[in-house]
Order: sequence, then C-alpha cells, then structure tokens
Amino acid sequence: MPGTESEPLIRALIVIAALLAAIAVVLGAFGAHALQDRLSERALATWHTGVQYHFIHALALLLLAALWAHLATGWATASAVAFVLGILLFAGSLYALALGAPRVLGAIAPLGGTAFILGWVALAIAAWRA
Repeated sequence: MPGTESEPLIRALIVIAALLAAIAVVLGAFGAHALQDRLSERALATWHTGVQYHFIHALALLLLAALWAHLATGWATASAVAFVLGILLFAGSLYALALGAPRVLGAIAPLGGTAFILGWVALAIAAWRA
C-alpha cells in the first residue's frame, strides 16, 4: 500500500518476483530452443520441471506482494523467503542436473521442495493470523 512503512518491502518483493519470472521465461525458452537438440528427453523434462516450479513460485511472490496488507507480516516474510529459497534450491538443482552436474546434487532438490511447502504453509498462517 502506497504511503505505508512496508512500501519499500512490497516494492522489493515485486521487483524480485518480476525478475525471477523473467528469468524463468528466459530459461524456458533456452531449454525449448538451445537445449532441445543437446539434451536427452529425460534431461529436458528435468529442465522443464525446474522452469515450471520456478515460474509458479515467482508468481506466488507476486501474489504475496499483492496481499501483503492483508497478511501477518512475519509469516508473509517467512513465506517470501521460503519461496525464493525453493526457487534457488529446487529449480537451481534441476537446472544443474539437466546440464550434467553430478547426481549427488539431486539431494538438494528435496530441500528446495521442502522450502516451497513451508512457503505455502507460512502463507496460510499469514492469512489466518491477519
């Protein structure tokens, strides 16, 4: 909400969400065009799963920013942090695996998935406690 003390935080959240969404689109296009003839079908499917979760959670951050004034801010902040961590850990590890990183890196993906789950739970609590 303009004029509130949380305005800089909301603005930052929107900027981060928009940039993460733009990066998801770029990575989706990169996978569909530049990687299509270079990666196996399995690796491409892994790449596209990363893009899908990346984009969904960038949009979730925008939703969070839009609802900020109606949420308990501590839980909303936890949700935002969890969504960003989820994108970095889950989608990031899938991108790396698709490009041939060591399989041990796959152990990071469940941490990112857990961050996504915690982000949604924190959002639910933020709404409940508002």
